[in-house]
Amino acid sequence: MKAMIFAAGRGERMRPLTDTIPKPLLKVRGRPLIVWHILNLVRAGITDIVINHAHLGHMIEEALGDGSKYGAKIQYSREAEALETAGGIAYARHLLGDEPFLAISGDIYCPYFDFEQVKDVLHDKDMWGNPYPAEKRDIAWLYLTPNPWHNTKGDFAMNMYTLANTGDTMYNFGNIGVYRPEMFDGIEPGAKAGLGALLRKYVDLGQVGGELYEGEWVNVGTVQQLDELNGGKPQ
Repeated sequence: MKAMIFAAGRGERMRPLTDTIPKPLLKVRGRPLIVWHILNLVRAGITDIVINHAHLGHMIEEALGDGSKYGAKIQYSREAEALETAGGIAYARHLLGDEPFLAISGDIYCPYFDFEQVKDVLHDKDMWGNPYPAEKRDIAWLYLTPNPWHNTKGDFAMNMYTLANTGDTMYNFGNIGVYRPEMFDGIEPGAKAGLGALLRKYVDLGQVGGELYEGEWVNVGTVQQLDELNGGKPQ
């Protein structure tokens, strides 16, 4: 399985820090956010990693190189301007291959997430080994979290591992997901496209599965959050 880490965003709310350093290179507890992901992916045996970038992207390449120092193989998808999440995936399709892949935002902190669990969440066959028809297979599998302060209403409901756009109990999308490449067939490479509307379309079709992750998870969106994670020590 390959993994994609999103690292193209400008990080407006993190300014002035992100005026001179890409947001995924900001350090939490002595280590850049993106390096936490790389090390945890490699620990789970996921070593082929694609990283997209735009703002100050050369700094990401200089810091991470080809990934060999982490035991990984890193390829870069260079965007002239950020193409948003789904647009970034469509632009990197030639690097991601034809099999389901993991995608994760480079600005979240989840040091104890076990990426081993993502490898077989999109099954192609039933318990007897018969292949599922395409319209019956999950096209995506999302990891949800309890709602954080910045998203108290949540994004999706869940019923027996199948997601819904509405429900009595809503959860936050944790920006960790596994996707089939064909989900992005309708996006022209180089076009800007968000992921939210696309996910909701397939959720309505009953083709998105998911589960709740209740471990440590922080979407590092403000300088104050970063300082709190670092024990009050500015980076």
